[in-house]
Amino acid sequence: MTQQNMWGRTRRAARAALAPGTGRRKQARRPRGRLMRRPDYPRAGRRGWRRWVPSWRLTLGSLLTFAATLVTVVGIAYARTEIPEDLNAFATQQDTVYYWADGTPMARTGWVSRQEMPLSKIPDHVRWAVLAAENADFYSDHGISTQGLTRALWRTLGDGETQGGSTITQQYVKNVYLTQDRSFSRKFTEMLLAVKLDRNMSKDKILQEYLNTSWFGRGTYGLQRAAQAYYGKEVTQLDASEGAFLASLLKGASLYDPAVNPRNRARAVERWRWTLDRMVQIGRLSRAERAKYTTFPDPKPPHGPSGTSGQNGYLVQLAESYAKRAGHISDARFDLGGYQIYTTFEKPRTTALARSVREARDALDPKRRKEDRHVRFGAASVAPDGRILAVYGGPDFERQAFNESNASTVPAGSAFTPFVYAAGLQHGITRERNGPRVTITPSTVYDGDDGIPVTTPEGPYWDRSGKTVKGENDGNRSYGRISLHDAMVKSVNSPFLQLGVDTGLKQVRSTAEASGLLASSFGPPVPAFAMGNSTPSAIRMAGAYGTFAAHGLHTDPYSVSRVTRNGTKVRLDLPQPRRAVRSDVADEVTAALTRADGGKGGVATGPVAIKNGTTGDDTARWRVGYTPTVSTAVVVYRMDLNRSLAPLPLKGLGGASAGDRDFPARIWKTYTEAVTK
Repeated sequence: MTQQNMWGRTRRAARAALAPGTGRRKQARRPRGRLMRRPDYPRAGRRGWRRWVPSWRLTLGSLLTFAATLVTVVGIAYARTEIPEDLNAFATQQDTVYYWADGTPMARTGWVSRQEMPLSKIPDHVRWAVLAAENADFYSDHGISTQGLTRALWRTLGDGETQGGSTITQQYVKNVYLTQDRSFSRKFTEMLLAVKLDRNMSKDKILQEYLNTSWFGRGTYGLQRAAQAYYGKEVTQLDASEGAFLASLLKGASLYDPAVNPRNRARAVERWRWTLDRMVQIGRLSRAERAKYTTFPDPKPPHGPSGTSGQNGYLVQLAESYAKRAGHISDARFDLGGYQIYTTFEKPRTTALARSVREARDALDPKRRKEDRHVRFGAASVAPDGRILAVYGGPDFERQAFNESNASTVPAGSAFTPFVYAAGLQHGITRERNGPRVTITPSTVYDGDDGIPVTTPEGPYWDRSGKTVKGENDGNRSYGRISLHDAMVKSVNSPFLQLGVDTGLKQVRSTAEASGLLASSFGPPVPAFAMGNSTPSAIRMAGAYGTFAAHGLHTDPYSVSRVTRNGTKVRLDLPQPRRAVRSDVADEVTAALTRADGGKGGVATGPVAIKNGTTGDDTARWRVGYTPTVSTAVVVYRMDLNRSLAPLPLKGLGGASAGDRDFPARIWKTYTEAVTK
């Protein structure tokens, strides 16, 4: 080999040993399979934002890895999921027991029997009404709905809460195997069980058990019990229209049962129509059959629970409502029963109050006198610490479920003036627009004459009809210049009408609300507000007066002191006392209302603070009296509930010309004598 050839070979070998274009020596190839190749991310050889855009290979690989991992996790979870052998507690429902304040049983309620109904006996049109409303694809799905699952997942990720999208199989699983909480883990378990159940149980069996275990409100589980509760008939006798209404209850009886709330009827009618139209869409109801159902099938009123006749029904109604609210117990959960509810009601007081009202009612003669028709009595006793001790809700709960002691239907009238007095003492008054507030005392003098115009910083107050608003005293009596203390003692109205304007209706309202009257019962903010255009219930009026007995501390009225379920205590959010007015203000109101002998029509058992109340149109009469231990409010009014909620005049009540005003005082006196013996 020539020297030239050797030199050329050496030169080519050197070039081959170098990486082309870099001048760097080539790296030796690594044996395949020894180390995993690092993903090219951020991408080499790219600049700017393109470095951060993954390649299609990386994207596809990531998606495949995620899918494989998800399938593996779900597969393992599915394999380890077993269908529970035990059903939820509703299969062994219990009564709920209510107790008097002394611990003795008061009433038992609850639906403890659940009637099974084979699917073969449930009419097809009723069955398909439920399927049309809840899960039209039930017979073709695999236990879960892909669309519903996607919607539920989207809502969960967006709102942080699990949402709907459940099939009937999932609902059945939730009803009988799981709890009602809305966590993601419960929803995941529900779906796994639904798929497994769908593979191990026939569709007809699942549907049958679902229809027999679902909650329909009014304490009922299952279509058979629902048919009896809402229509008084067997499920086999239901038509498609009635079945469509019952199907709507599966969305929540509290939203669609007209007996729960009058506004529910409109929602129920809309849902009922939609369900029938949906049955036509899926081919389970002909258009000719649909055309027959144009009138909504109103359900029957609910029957009173057993053991709730007389006054007990009103007590149970109050206690149940409060226990649910304070104990955060859902309607469906409460209807499972098994609760022990210890109320604040005292049996001797309840019996005495009912007897006192009954004696007053016996003095009426509705057959002979039209003025004695549609007379209603509401009464309540509340302790200063908020315990409701007794109520009179009506003649009999099973004949009239409307609770007159808890109804905000008639004005407070002059029984409202103690709150005006308290507001003036608490906040002071101002007689100049945006002027400084001036402190007043019980000896502050006002004009007590009848017909005195109400004045503002700009002059007399004119109502919308263009008339000057004037104070009106009982019997059109004038008292001249009179101190606020004496005006309260003698029930002179005109000073407190002016005091309300001087104090400011906003301050009067806040004082009344702090004392326990509900804002929802307040009347419009006009001078008549000081004369009681608000409509508090007897319970709230007794509780608000109890604030004065408690030296200015108010505790909201409550009817349940303790709740247990199967021996386990249920946490209650009981009300706590709060300062409503200064103690000296409350004590002055008490001093102005106190009668050494209980006042006219009262009892000579010691000092008692009493206020009678009347309205300008004589549609309501009140008597509110309290001692350091109890406050009792009695209201008498007339109202024909079959026509309207407008109160009727009381003139001529009882056939007396002057003594007709004594009905509240007569009841209060008889009751107080009975409980203080």
